Amino acid sequence: MPAVYRARAEQLLEWSRYSFQTTPRMSLVQGERGGLDMSSTHHPIAIIGAGLGGLTLARALQIRGVSAAVFDLEAGRDVRAQGGMLDIHDDTGQVALRTADLYAGFEKIIHPGGQALRLLNHDATLALEQRDDGTGDRPEVDRGDLRDLLLDSLPDGTIRWGAKATGVRPLDEGGHEVTFGDGTVITADVLIGADGAWSRVRPLVSAASPAYTGISFVELDLLDAEARHPGSAALIGGGFFIALDGERGFLAHRETDGSLHVYTALRSAEDWLDGIDFADVTVAKTALLAHFVDWAPAFQSLITDADGPLVPRRINALPVGHRWDRVPGVTLVGDAAHVMSPFAGEGANLALLDGAELAVAIADHPADIEAGLAAYEEALFARSEASASTSAASLELMFAPDAVTRLADLFAEHH
Repeated sequence: MPAVYRARAEQLLEWSRYSFQTTPRMSLVQGERGGLDMSSTHHPIAIIGAGLGGLTLARALQIRGVSAAVFDLEAGRDVRAQGGMLDIHDDTGQVALRTADLYAGFEKIIHPGGQALRLLNHDATLALEQRDDGTGDRPEVDRGDLRDLLLDSLPDGTIRWGAKATGVRPLDEGGHEVTFGDGTVITADVLIGADGAWSRVRPLVSAASPAYTGISFVELDLLDAEARHPGSAALIGGGFFIALDGERGFLAHRETDGSLHVYTALRSAEDWLDGIDFADVTVAKTALLAHFVDWAPAFQSLITDADGPLVPRRINALPVGHRWDRVPGVTLVGDAAHVMSPFAGEGANLALLDGAELAVAIADHPADIEAGLAAYEEALFARSEASASTSAASLELMFAPDAVTRLADLFAEHH
């Protein structure tokens, strides 16, 4: 991260060390237990989306005495597996967790050995191997564990589950109205879109929409790897794994439950995935294998031995430098603001930091929330543009003919 953004992160971290005693409480303070009346049709602050950014925002506001209601389309917290490992960066995600007073809990869910790395060529020859000695600045955690940490930190009733936003509009008298799939309607003085790449809130501030990057993923899992898939477990190793040939690749993690989570990645037409019947696992595996016939058998086994369904995923991104003019009473965090490719590991970290910084901005401007939102967005735009540019460049690097050689040099230099 550029020095200017690291300095901002350090400033935020320093602020978090004393803000609990010095921040003026807004007029929107919570009761003794911090509970919310979710039956109300009006909320001073409404957050749409209970992902990492929205939850961090709610938590960081709550410990500063500011109430916020969270609405999420999922029926409950355990409806679906969260999946995937996240490397939490010391200058973004970790700063946010300190700001939310959750760093001690974060340390308890770090995956020992998760920062190990194996980089291979498509013929299974090893290009680089690095062990996790515990001194790295990007420890790995399970996304589900991190989400649980955030959820468990919030007072009961903060989140209304099963609330899928279907319509959002500004009100003539100020504020915004949100309509949900069940017909429920709420209004909010401050509306925050934390609802991901296809945000319902984003059109209030921006006409931009994510576009296909040229890369498609197919995700798969190998369960109980040491016992059931020892060859694949040895291939992947204990942490992060990359194998590339310029147009295709495998990215994988050893999960905390002993499974292997694998992403097959291909540079392909946007409609490539539409031609595969993913409801038929055998058909899907055969179609995917056809793109790796010239790869070593060990890689093909990752596909043939996969447990459960294969999950297709197009990689989309908003334009680098996405920004908008200030719109009173509304703003965005996380992928709603700056969805980008995952090839720099920035998305989740920025979502965490967005939530933390927005909470600080709101709590730091109790008499003029608009000023706080403007200050937040000014920092957000610069930070997200830098990260989106890095992510776009990393995509091109990883799907270039000499990707393995260049990555080996970069990883060795960083290590």
